[in-house]
Amino acid sequence: QVQLVESGGGLVQTGGSLRLSCTASGGSFSSYAVGWFRQAPGKEREFVAGVAWNGISQLLDSVKGRFTASRDNARNTVYLQMNNLKPEDTAVYFCAADTQNAGTSYSEHEFDSWGQGTQVTVSS
Repeated sequence: QVQLVESGGGLVQTGGSLRLSCTASGGSFSSYAVGWFRQAPGKEREFVAGVAWNGISQLLDSVKGRFTASRDNARNTVYLQMNNLKPEDTAVYFCAADTQNAGTSYSEHEFDSWGQGTQVTVSS
């Protein structure tokens, strides 16, 4: 069973930056896909980024050019660098692992392990 712990959330002004980290324990981190999702109040959880075992990433269209997803397999950690943040980025951000797939996963139903979430609030 993989356990995931996120960190790095907080309150930031519009245009600011945050870097989220997610460290995994258990399992073979370098062999599976990881991803980031977010859920805003009153909305469904949505895919933000997916990172394959080799670091190839895919991003939600609305965050392209502002967010970067990466991983460090030696540290069992995946990152989400968020720049030029906007109020609409306000949400709880979740890290997830798809331990059955090494490539990029997109649907939350593909992910079998989840972190507890970290709050990101962007003030206008």
